[in-house]
Amino acid sequence: MPKNTKQTSSPVASLSSKILRSDSSSAIQKELAGSAMSQASSSKQTGADMETKASRVLESDKYNATTKTLAASVLAQSNKERGE
Repeated sequence: MPKNTKQTSSPVASLSSKILRSDSSSAIQKELAGSAMSQASSSKQTGADMETKASRVLESDKYNATTKTLAASVLAQSNKERGE
């Protein structure tokens, strides 16, 4: 199975850290931020469930730019074989 070796960028990792420490961040933001942080310095790939959540965030108009940034980062690190 082809492995996606992309990692979370420093700006997104920093954003994720701020979101995880904030009391005002939403549950989906914290979930996406946690996923992004876990991929910041490892070769872990996004799981199927998180891929689905991130896709739904990107497709919806109800989420803000911050949430969509996290979702895009998480999807960029997904298992490419699942998308084919």
